[in-house]
Amino acid sequence: MLFSDPVVLVSTLSVGVGISILAFIFFFRKKSVKTQTSVVSESSKLVPPAKDQPTSASRVHSGMSRTREYFRGAFDRLFSGSQGSEFFSNLEEVLLSADVGIEYAEKIIQKLKEQYGLRTPSREELKSSLHSVLVSGLPKGMPLLDASSDAHPHVVMIVGVNGAGKTTTIAKLCALYRAKGRRVLVGAADTFRAAAVEQLKTWVERTGAEGVFQKEGTDPSAVAFDTVAAAVSRKVDLCLVDTAGRLHTKVNLMEELKKMKRVIAKADSTAPHDVWLVVDGSTGQNALRQAKEFHAALSLTGVVVTKLDGSSKGGAVLALSTELGIPIMFIGVGESPEDLVPFDANPFVDAILTGL
Repeated sequence: MLFSDPVVLVSTLSVGVGISILAFIFFFRKKSVKTQTSVVSESSKLVPPAKDQPTSASRVHSGMSRTREYFRGAFDRLFSGSQGSEFFSNLEEVLLSADVGIEYAEKIIQKLKEQYGLRTPSREELKSSLHSVLVSGLPKGMPLLDASSDAHPHVVMIVGVNGAGKTTTIAKLCALYRAKGRRVLVGAADTFRAAAVEQLKTWVERTGAEGVFQKEGTDPSAVAFDTVAAAVSRKVDLCLVDTAGRLHTKVNLMEELKKMKRVIAKADSTAPHDVWLVVDGSTGQNALRQAKEFHAALSLTGVVVTKLDGSSKGGAVLALSTELGIPIMFIGVGESPEDLVPFDANPFVDAILTGL
C-alpha cells in the first residue's frame, strides 16, 4: 500500500489538515479585508445628520432663549398694573427695547389698538394677537436651491462688515449644501483682511467644497471673476463669493463691492443671482443701519442674521425684514453647522412668545 507506514500516514494527514486550515483562514481574511475596504470607502462620503438630530424648530427655540426670557420678564412687568393707553405705551417701550425698531413698533401698536381699543387685552389675547401680527408682517423667503431655478450655477455674493460672521456663515452654508449632495464652489475675494483667504480655505476643505484662492492683496474683483468663471466651467450647483468687510460707512468699500458685482456679471451675464448681507443679530439697531447702507448700494436680496443665541435682541430680525422688505434667508442660533437654519416666521415667533 501507498501508506504502509503508520507514521508516514499520520504525518501526511497532518500536513493536509494544516494546509486546509491555512486556506480557510486566507479565504475569510481576504473576504474580510474586502468588506472593510468597502466600509471605509462609504464612510468617507458625506452622510446626512443622524435621525435623532434636533429639528430646525427646536434649534431656534433653544437658540432664542435669551430673547424669550427678556419678553417673559417684560410681560410680567407690563401686566403688573398698567391699563388702557398707558398699557400700549408701555408695550411699545418693550418692543423698542428688544430692537424691533420704531417704525415697526408703531405699526404693531396701531394694529393692536384697532383690535382692542382702550381695553387692556388679557395675556393670552395679547400673545395670540402679537403672533398673528408678527408672522403676517414678515416677508416670505425661499431657501436657496430648494426651489427650481434656471440659474446653474447659482451665484451668491456674501457681504457684511468684519466680525459679523461672514466666513463662518459661508462655511456653514458649504456644509449645509454639501450634505444635500450639492456641488459648491467658494471664491475667497476678501483679499484685504490678513489671513482671511487661509481661514476660508481651511473651512472649505473641511466641508469638501471647492474653492478659488489667490494670494493676499490680489484685486478682489479679479478673484470674483475667476470664481464665477470656474463655477460656470465646472458646472457646480452653488457659487459663494466672499467679499471684503470693512466698515459700511467707508465709501471705498461700497464702491469696491459695486465694481465686484459688475465684474461678476461679465463672467455670467445673469449673475449674481443673489446678494446676501450677513449681520450680527446681537448688534440690534446697528444691524438695521448696516442693512440700509448695503441695500442702497447693492440691492440686497436676502439677509443672514447670526449670533442670535447670544443676545436678547432677537427683535432686530423683525426690524430688518419688515422695514426694508428683504427676506431673512437664514438665522444663526448656535455654533454647529446645523445651527444655521432656514428662516421660518412661525417657529421664530413661537420661539419668542412661547411661555409668555
